[in-house]
Amino acid sequence: MVTGSNKTELVAKTFRGLEEVLAKEIEQLGGENIRIATRAVMFRGDAEMICRVNYHLRTALRVLMHLHSFTACDEHQLYRGAMEYDWSEHLTNETTFAVDGVLNSPHFNHSQYIALKVKDAIADQFRKKTGSRPSVDKTNPDIRFNLHISGDKCSILLDSSGESLHKRGYRTAGHSAPLNEVLAAGLVKLSGWNCNSNFVDPMCGSGTIVLEAALMAHNIPPGIYRKHFAFEKWPGFDLSLVEKIHNEDYPEKEFRYKIAGSDISPEAVSIARNNAKSAFLHRKVEFRISSFENYIPPEGGGVLIVNPPYGERLKQGDPVLFHSVIGDTLKKRYEGYEAWVFSGNTDAVKKVGLKPSKKIVLFNGPIESHFHKFSIYRGTKKRN
Repeated sequence: MVTGSNKTELVAKTFRGLEEVLAKEIEQLGGENIRIATRAVMFRGDAEMICRVNYHLRTALRVLMHLHSFTACDEHQLYRGAMEYDWSEHLTNETTFAVDGVLNSPHFNHSQYIALKVKDAIADQFRKKTGSRPSVDKTNPDIRFNLHISGDKCSILLDSSGESLHKRGYRTAGHSAPLNEVLAAGLVKLSGWNCNSNFVDPMCGSGTIVLEAALMAHNIPPGIYRKHFAFEKWPGFDLSLVEKIHNEDYPEKEFRYKIAGSDISPEAVSIARNNAKSAFLHRKVEFRISSFENYIPPEGGGVLIVNPPYGERLKQGDPVLFHSVIGDTLKKRYEGYEAWVFSGNTDAVKKVGLKPSKKIVLFNGPIESHFHKFSIYRGTKKRN
């Protein structure tokens, strides 16, 4: 178990396309030996760093601590490799635990089965030593292990986060598949918005993008709403570090601009307002009921991010045609804004009718999505 100032290998998981954003966050928090992988960033840190990154990271889904590595090409080697580690460092007979499996290997073909083999190895080790074994709790375990197999390389990691870090704790409800909070925060950071201009989302749904922007603008850690993290149940973990992180002073930044959202759905706007109240941000953001075409943004320009709706939320019907409406409205109402459109529909984005000045490929889970920037100028952009 990591204690005091002893440093260990940590892994922060994220969405594909947000790795560099996450790496920068980790660097700013003091992480060392930072390396970027696919959907993950590796770094080194001590027990206090484990508390700090869980509390502060906006673009991490969870943070894992590396425990044990070995090679295995079949289930017997996997079982023996798991038995090599002393699991009593993290478990007692009274502790509940679970094992999750992530698999990318020609030697194994079922993630639940490999997780079961590691679970058996842990239970059997305890039974041989003590005559009894800890219980498995898949829903709410005291300790959760993560098994990752790539080729024949097996790694077992300890989950320090518990529930995914995207579950900030402020959301009272969602509306029509709301955007993941971590992805929303990533969009805001990728947009380059530096909190010194207006920020708007005129298709805000339940308000996730707006609220993540407000957290950044007012220097509010995303973990402030969480009731607990998994590391708080680790045997021997110094809980005074948790209190230290919670009690640190986070001076609110001076913010003189507007953060606003609107949606054509009264239900969505009601949910967004309730989420803002839950986050104690209701005096710092503004939500209105309005169609995208009729919404009047704050004067002075700024940054706009939209994740165009689809399906039942799209009152206009055809998503491809609606994107042409987006382009027309941007030209008409958003002079001086840098507009970003996030969409999983490549054909639809082309119908915006404006030439993007920047294109970023992201993955919303398995769905390849595109984040396009459109700069809206007065008249024709001057050319040098």
